[in-house]
This record gives sequence, C-alpha cells and structure tokens, in this order.
Amino acid sequence: MAGIGKLRVAVIGAGAAGLCAARHLLSRPDTFAPPVVFELTKNVGGTWVYEERVGYYDNGLPIHSSMYRDLRTNIPKEVMSFPDFPFAKHLPSFVHHTEVRKYLEQYCDHFRLWDHIKFGTMVASVTPVEVKGGWNGLAWNVTSNDGLDNCKSITDRFDAVMVCNGHFYDPYIPAIPGLEKFKGFPFHTLHRTLMHSHDYRSAEHLMGKSVVLLGAGLSGLDIAMELSSVDAKVILSHGQRPLTCPLPPGVQQAPPVTSVLDDGSLEFKDGERAKPEVFLFCTGYNFTFPFLDDKVGVRVQEHLVWPLYKFLIPPAYPSLFIVGICRAICPFPHFHVQSQFILSVLDGSFPLPSRQEMERDIELDIAARRARGIATRHILKLDSEQWAYNDELAHLGGFQPLPRYWSNLYESNKVFRVRDMLNYKTYNYTVSDDLEWKVQDLHGQQLKKPLAIKK
Repeated sequence: MAGIGKLRVAVIGAGAAGLCAARHLLSRPDTFAPPVVFELTKNVGGTWVYEERVGYYDNGLPIHSSMYRDLRTNIPKEVMSFPDFPFAKHLPSFVHHTEVRKYLEQYCDHFRLWDHIKFGTMVASVTPVEVKGGWNGLAWNVTSNDGLDNCKSITDRFDAVMVCNGHFYDPYIPAIPGLEKFKGFPFHTLHRTLMHSHDYRSAEHLMGKSVVLLGAGLSGLDIAMELSSVDAKVILSHGQRPLTCPLPPGVQQAPPVTSVLDDGSLEFKDGERAKPEVFLFCTGYNFTFPFLDDKVGVRVQEHLVWPLYKFLIPPAYPSLFIVGICRAICPFPHFHVQSQFILSVLDGSFPLPSRQEMERDIELDIAARRARGIATRHILKLDSEQWAYNDELAHLGGFQPLPRYWSNLYESNKVFRVRDMLNYKTYNYTVSDDLEWKVQDLHGQQLKKPLAIKK
C-alpha cells in the first residue's frame, strides 16, 4: 500500500453485485477513492429491471433483461437481503420482482451510490498495464463509450477492477442433434415456437398450447407453473431425478430431449416422442466477458470460469476480481461477503499467497470437486457449500460472517420447495435473533422446521 495513495477501483455493472461493491468501497474513504461504476443501461438493478420487449432496443443494443412479468422470488426476503440493509418489514417473505428493484434503488439512496454511477456507458476494454509502484506492480486501463459511437471512447486508469457484469443475459442453447428441424405451430414471430426463457415474459400467448420445456431449474419450474395456469399442456423434460412433489395440472415429466427428428418431433432419452407447438429452453446462460483483454487469461470452458482463486481472482492479475459467478447461491449476501473479502485483499489485511500457490490452490480445489463426482459444468454450482465458502472468506478477510440463522433458513426453504412446489411461496418467515427463526403457512399456522439448527 505504501506510496500509492487511495486506490481507484472501477466497478463494471450496477446490478446487485456492482452496487454492493460500490457500497463497501465508499465505506472505506481512508483507503479507497470513490469508485466509478460503469452501467450499460439507464437503470440500476441489472437482471431485476423488467423490460417488456425482447431482442434489441431501438438503438440496436441487445436487451439484457431476462425477467418475466409475474416473477416472485424463490428465496425469502429474510435471507435474500444484504445483511446490512433488510427489506421493508411489511412485505411478504416472497416478493414480486418490482419490490426487489425498488429495494436496490433504496440501497442506492441509503448508501449514496447514485453519483458514482456512469449510466449509458459500455465498457469496451479492460487491459492490464505494468506500473512500477502500482498495487502488485499493476494498473488497469478501462476504455468506455456510450455503446453506439466508438469514436467517443474514453480511457481511464484504475488500481483495481471489480467485474460485476452478471450472467443472465446470453442464453445457453444446448447442442441437440437436428434442432434446426424443429417446426412448431406457425404463430407470430414474436411468440416464437423455439424460444429461450430469456425471451419469456408472460404465459398468455402460450394459452392452451402444447409445450416441451427443457430444464427443471428454478425458472423452469416457475414457468411450468405459469403455463399450467393458462391450460398449456407441459412436458417438463430434465435430467434430474424425477420430482416427487405434486405438479401443477397439465404438467408431466420426461427425461431430456436427445434429438429432433426429420418430421420435427422431439425424441426423449427413453425413446418416447412428442410433437409440441412450442419448444422452450430453460437451460441457463453463458458467461461472457467480451471486454477483458485476452492476456488476462480468464477462460470459460463448459460453464467454468477459470483460473480464479476463491472463484474471484486470476492469479496472474490479482487486482482484477470477477464477482458473483457462483451459481445456486443466495446472491445478495454472497456479494456482500465477496466484496468485503476483495477489500481485505486490496487493503493488505489478507495478504494473497504467491501466484504459484494460488494456481495450486485452484488445481486442488477443482480436483477435489471432480473427485466428489462434480462435473466441470457444475463446479461453480456451490449450493449447500456456499456457507462454508462464505465463512472461509470472512475468516480470511477478518470480517463478520453471516448471522447463524442464515444458512438454516435458506436450506429449510429449499426443503419446503421440494416438498410443495405449488405452495411454498405462501409461507412467511420471521427472524427473532442471530440463531432463531420461525415460519408460518398461509393460514398463520406455525410449521415445523425441517432442519436442526447447529448451535
């Protein structure tokens, strides 16, 4: 730190992760200059900003939003919030997406983030520069423009960069043999026969139609329920163990689609076939960092972003941080922990191991996950391991871990979801202290906790 002065940090993206990064940087004016947050759109909130249109804006830029009209959260607000900024008490536990956007705007108000965000600004390139006396001998040139006119680009220099560009906007379409032969019911092109959940907004235009929905992640299950409510006939095709909870009317399960035949019908893994009017992919998204200089060496392979120490830091360029790429996590508290860990790296309170030690750590971590039978494409899917990960970062960085009830309430909600997909969002949670919480059903009956709290 000596001799550098206050560190200038660029934050790419003003979604929840970018706002959280800015909030923590601003809380440390002794060490950090006010951050510069680059945001492509005119709004804060990232994926939580609903946009009725799909495809492209009038200016030719792609519409990033994947939010659908009636989405309500699948995580209770009691553990979805940033730990230092709870949701309003009067709200139900499972809130509509408009409330999450409002919450993020209130977070900006509360922590005075607005003035530090450059809206309508596209980051074109992020390039490392060797600088004597810089943080770890490095600095970063960040070139940005208004997204339309590259001639008006500006390059600014920073000591560190936090990449918070999100990963819910570049649809992943699996390679299914014969996909180009799929011919569905010929209706208006806006309501495509072959579509990805990225372009799904509401169920009405699929009323009464036959739909094969590929993927039983949370958005797949949500959309299957919405389609059921408009009398669509839904085949939920997926490779997980069959769901055992009651399914909505008109929804049945099938194994994955393995190919599309010459007549346009879909063949499933068990040899059964279907000829739906709509083939809807709920297959997730690709990671993409188009602005990152190739020499940084961050690669994306089979949905794994690597090499990243603690899923955050490329060992060769340790003042670059890629925030929020882990999946199957409780996102806002996860960003809260990652941001504080990054500050502990930059202010020197957690001295990073050598490049070789970090590379070795990554290799061992990935090898251990593979040894437990985790496929490469699922390595970033932390799921229940997120709590140990969060605690480890808090321990290394020397800051407050998440309150003890957090993991238990979150994991209990997962159990309730598996048991009763149709009704779990009607439950309401109350937290009484760092350890204890309770949950009631729609009728105010207290429910038994499915998991014991580790004292």
